[in-house]
Amino acid sequence: MRRTAVLAVALAAGIPSFNADAAEIRVMSAAVMKPVFDELTGEFERTTGHKLLIRYEPAGAARKRVEAGDNIDIAILQKPAAEELTRRGKINSLGMTTFARSGIAVAVPRGTQKPDISTVESFKHALLAAKSVSYPDPAEGHAAGQLFRRIIDRLGITDQVNAKAKLQIRPFSESPPKDQADFAIAQPTEILLSQTYQMVDLIPDDLQDFERFSWTASVTTYAKEPNAAAVLIRFLTSSKAALVMKRKGMEPGAL
Repeated sequence: MRRTAVLAVALAAGIPSFNADAAEIRVMSAAVMKPVFDELTGEFERTTGHKLLIRYEPAGAARKRVEAGDNIDIAILQKPAAEELTRRGKINSLGMTTFARSGIAVAVPRGTQKPDISTVESFKHALLAAKSVSYPDPAEGHAAGQLFRRIIDRLGITDQVNAKAKLQIRPFSESPPKDQADFAIAQPTEILLSQTYQMVDLIPDDLQDFERFSWTASVTTYAKEPNAAAVLIRFLTSSKAALVMKRKGMEPGAL
């Protein structure tokens, strides 16, 4: 049976909870999914017998590794990136599932007053009123930073914000004191891990890009373990995985 046909069967079938043909599944994932996998990996490995070898990169860097043909069975990427890589023959269209959505949010230091960001105008006002603003470095491939850059351009406040900006090179929850600010932009999964910041809320929907922040699990066309990768995709769409995603600040489901 051809590999694509085998993959289609594996995705559609009721796959047993434990697979006698245990495999090592090489996963390339956008860093936003790390808190989710930190909690789900043990359960997945216990119930399936497979082992996950996960590498995390900013979303843009993860896409480049898949495009380069690195040793990857399954890629966790933004939906538009996965669709483009499908057109380029790097991802198997039969093995692509959108399983969660995120967005960008605002965080402030614990113990400080939360600003009003309920509307586009109040969000803009809060940005201008902040003494310092931190956001993920777009040049490092961080999806949240790239979207935030587009937002401040759209609002016409790029110069004012960047004059007081601190770029986050590391994941938000690991940012050293010198990179911290009194108004921070990050994805909820990162904010909820922080010991020093509290989440205010997601920015207004009118400023979000939910299409680009829909996350897709995809089997690469050069996967060595496509069937095992299909098992992981089914697991990520399970009710158990959905509960974990919601706790970590993501919206589960095909969006």
